[in-house]
Amino acid sequence: MQTIKLGPTGPVVPALGIGTWAWGDKLFWNYGSHYGSTEVESAFRATLEAGVNFFDTAEVYGFGESEKLLGQFMKQAQQPVQIATKYGPAPWRFGGQSVTDALTESLKRLQIDQIALYQVHWPFTFLMNQSTLMNALADEVQRGRIAAIGVSNYSADQMREAHKILAERGVPLAVNQVRYSLITRQIEANGILDMARQLGVTILAYSPLAQGLLTGKYTVENYQEPTGARQWDSRFSRDGLQKLAPVLHLLQDLGTKYGRTPAQVALNWLIAQGGVIPIPGAKNAKQAQQNAGALGWTLSDEDVMQLNKVSHSWRS
Repeated sequence: MQTIKLGPTGPVVPALGIGTWAWGDKLFWNYGSHYGSTEVESAFRATLEAGVNFFDTAEVYGFGESEKLLGQFMKQAQQPVQIATKYGPAPWRFGGQSVTDALTESLKRLQIDQIALYQVHWPFTFLMNQSTLMNALADEVQRGRIAAIGVSNYSADQMREAHKILAERGVPLAVNQVRYSLITRQIEANGILDMARQLGVTILAYSPLAQGLLTGKYTVENYQEPTGARQWDSRFSRDGLQKLAPVLHLLQDLGTKYGRTPAQVALNWLIAQGGVIPIPGAKNAKQAQQNAGALGWTLSDEDVMQLNKVSHSWRS
């Protein structure tokens, strides 16, 4: 199993994790309509069977339901599970005690005593500045309830500020979780990726398959009018898919070369960047098994360069 450390001193986890936003979420993913707890539990089990034990969730996913489901599933698991979850800096939360209280509730839902990675979901300040927030998190590391601290959706400057505050407490910033895929490469151009490497911060790449665009399911050849949230995303339009065609065709060709799916190639490209952990979602066992198929093999340098070239326009 390929592994990677979270930051310079954090836990060692598989080079790929699983995102669980869809577990319990009815607003965006329609949980309970076409899939439910039986399907996501099968995704959990299939993920562990494939050797992947790193799951990313958040208190806001399904208003706590995602954490609850993970807590229930972990009770039945026969092997260790590593959890990353997130604190939401809402306007009504101020003072370090709000961090303590939110962490306590997440631990209860997850039915564990320590979280491998606790992340700040957004870089909002409202009534609690970053110094208060980061020091409250550092306190929890010292108490042993958090193994590593991360942030999410932080810019390069915001990440550097958080790193500096934590360093004064002797605690490293382990992670910045950001949107990153072959067709969302902005972090390579806006300084986030360079800053992360400079600081020794690991990148957790969410939406690494671009809401399914990199799976090969959506093409001009089998075009259907997008529904739900995808109808507002121009990439799913006919013109958008036409623009994506060179990327999709190369993913298909490389998948054939390696005996892998386009999605597995896209995830392997992210792993090849170094210091990056993709966290694709999985709503059922089949999706979980496909995600795990991104591990155990490596794209050649030439193939990585080809993918870089064909997707270069998505850096801006």
